[in-house]
Amino acid sequence: MSVSGLCEICQRPDVEHGCDRCGQLVCERHWDRQLGVCIECSSQVGGRGGQDSTENLPDGVDTYRF
Repeated sequence: MSVSGLCEICQRPDVEHGCDRCGQLVCERHWDRQLGVCIECSSQVGGRGGQDSTENLPDGVDTYRF
C-alpha cells in the first residue's frame, strides 16, 4: 500500500502501512506483518504487538505492556 504522512504512533515520516482495522498510518516499526494491522490493534486482538526484539529501542520507549 502506498501511503504518505507521519506515523501516528511515533510521528516518524517513514510511513509505509495503513492499518485495515483502525485506519492509522504507521511505519514498519509499528506494523505487525503477520496480522496486517498496527501494533495497537495487534495487542487488542491477541497478537505479539509487532516487536520481534527490543534491540534498537531506547529504554522503555514505544514498549507496550498490558
